[in-house]
Amino acid sequence: MDVTTQIESFGACQAVTDMLSRVGDKWSMQVVMKLGEEPRRFNELRRAVDGISQRMLTRTLRNLERDGLVSRTVTPTVPPRVDYALTDLGRSLWMPVAELSRWVLENRVVIEAARAQYDLTIE
Repeated sequence: MDVTTQIESFGACQAVTDMLSRVGDKWSMQVVMKLGEEPRRFNELRRAVDGISQRMLTRTLRNLERDGLVSRTVTPTVPPRVDYALTDLGRSLWMPVAELSRWVLENRVVIEAARAQYDLTIE
């Protein structure tokens, strides 16, 4: 069965929709991109992701960990040290996300011009 046929089945379509919702949310891909650079501690990651609150970073990391994209390692020190890193699955996502980011940066001027043109026709 080819990928197109798999995607067209309901179960696969739902799985794709679920994961696109995860990777398309406001914070998940920023966290994945930062962790793709290097593993980080919580506060380090919070400083690296501009504008994210502690609560939202906690929620985002939990969701990414639940999906198997991020690992959480606790080192029993005082205070405890917690490090976050991409798993193998997370690293496999990092490359397509980096490529999409590159595409956006290369085409943002054209996209902005198209939006401006469209907005003129709507008014």
